[in-house]
Amino acid sequence: MNERVKEWLNRSTSFWRGRTKAQKAMALGALLLFLVIVGVASFFATRTSFVPLYSNLSPQEAGQIKATLDQKGIDSQVTDNGTTIEVPEKMANTLKVELAAEGIPNSGSIDYSFFGKNASFGMTDNEFNVVKLKAMQTELANLIKNIDGVEDAKVMINLPQQSVFASEDQGEASASVVLKTKPGYKFTDEQVRALYHLVSKSVPNLPTDNIVMMNQYFQYFDLKNNEENSTATAFTQQNEIKKQIERDIQRQVQQMLGTMMGQDKVVVSVTADVDFTQENREENLVTPVDEQNNEGIAVSVQRIRETYSGQGAQPGGVAGTGENDIPGYQAATDGSNGDYEKTEETINNEVNRIKKNIVESPYKVRDLGIQVMVEPPNPQNPNSLSQQTIDDIQKILGTIVRTSIDKQDGQTLSDQDIQNRIVVSVQKFNGKTDFAQPQPTIPTWAYIAGGIGAAAIIGLLIYFLLRRRKRVEEEEEDFIEQPPLSDLPDVTEERETEVTIRRKQLEKLAREKPDEFAQLLRTWLAED
Repeated sequence: MNERVKEWLNRSTSFWRGRTKAQKAMALGALLLFLVIVGVASFFATRTSFVPLYSNLSPQEAGQIKATLDQKGIDSQVTDNGTTIEVPEKMANTLKVELAAEGIPNSGSIDYSFFGKNASFGMTDNEFNVVKLKAMQTELANLIKNIDGVEDAKVMINLPQQSVFASEDQGEASASVVLKTKPGYKFTDEQVRALYHLVSKSVPNLPTDNIVMMNQYFQYFDLKNNEENSTATAFTQQNEIKKQIERDIQRQVQQMLGTMMGQDKVVVSVTADVDFTQENREENLVTPVDEQNNEGIAVSVQRIRETYSGQGAQPGGVAGTGENDIPGYQAATDGSNGDYEKTEETINNEVNRIKKNIVESPYKVRDLGIQVMVEPPNPQNPNSLSQQTIDDIQKILGTIVRTSIDKQDGQTLSDQDIQNRIVVSVQKFNGKTDFAQPQPTIPTWAYIAGGIGAAAIIGLLIYFLLRRRKRVEEEEEDFIEQPPLSDLPDVTEERETEVTIRRKQLEKLAREKPDEFAQLLRTWLAED
């Protein structure tokens, strides 16, 4: 190993000593340039750039946000006399979403002053307002994309017109948000509240009541009322429960049919009639212990029996002849015979006494309707969707309706009643929201690495070209200084020997004097 290292060092030393001063200077310059480029790239890559997170904050909110960021271990800066919070640029979008989910800040607004730096001096107020509105919509859409479950978002903001008269009422803004959500993803109440809070705090004078949010499947995300922003009335609670029931059935049908037909091929609408009547009643029931014989248990029994018999005159007299007698009734005569018997029985039975306090559930689905719109595989041809598929969809919806409606007193729904509550429409969808496909972006470090690599390749090419040129020049100089070579015999020329000379003489004799050549041959043969 040591010999190889020494050999490599000797070769490197010999190679370096064999270079000219210009080549050595160029190699050192390329190495120095490479180190400078790497150092500058490392400096900008590791440098932390701070951007405004929130502006126009009160001192209390600035301190609250600063304490929250410090607790999370995130570097931050307070500028503009304590009214602006700056954070690292890479974490700005994520922090806006996280703080919005926590309800921070209660006032203030997201900073959009960056686009004003690029405004030209010739821009009018209307042009500036259009650019500002566009920047707000784009920035807000980018923020919403950071929410888990959101693939893309489109935001439309309507700002109130500023009045030329001074008044306290500045008007309220409104916003519409269309989300492209992942199929089957279900947002929690915290995520929906975070989205509403984020949109509300991103636009001045925008209350949550003026925000409409839905996804590409026309499902609305409603903000549930809480004790902080409204008082829940009985109507609000009942309406919220009714919407929740409709939403659950709608999501169930949407997920099932979307899996079969495609998520963008089905639109489901559900309407429910919910009974909110709550009944509290108390029942005091008495039932026999022996239900088969309808008898109870005899706790105590008392029986009394009396008998009497006697003799006397036979009864007689004229029926109904007396002054106070009843017509047709035989008059009694003293001293007649008679019998007397009396029986009395008293039984105390024990029975079952049942007391029931019944509270019936107030949420009963009295009626349910499901409307489904299906786009055929070929939107231009409604017949491309087979009748068998339509029948299967109707059977699925019929099962859901039959099991969801509350049955009272053994009431059953006929097939015709089920069909009256189901509508399946097959037609082309013309109101789809098209989302632009995200364009792949190349990170900054890739450009830096590419520039460094290109500079290194160019330096190596220049070095090898100069080295080749130098080698050609050295070969030309060696060729010019080399002495001329002496004439060398032709390699194809044969060397003269005695045998070759005799052979040539015999060939000449055979051509010129064939008779003498034949006689010579006969002489040689005779001698042999």
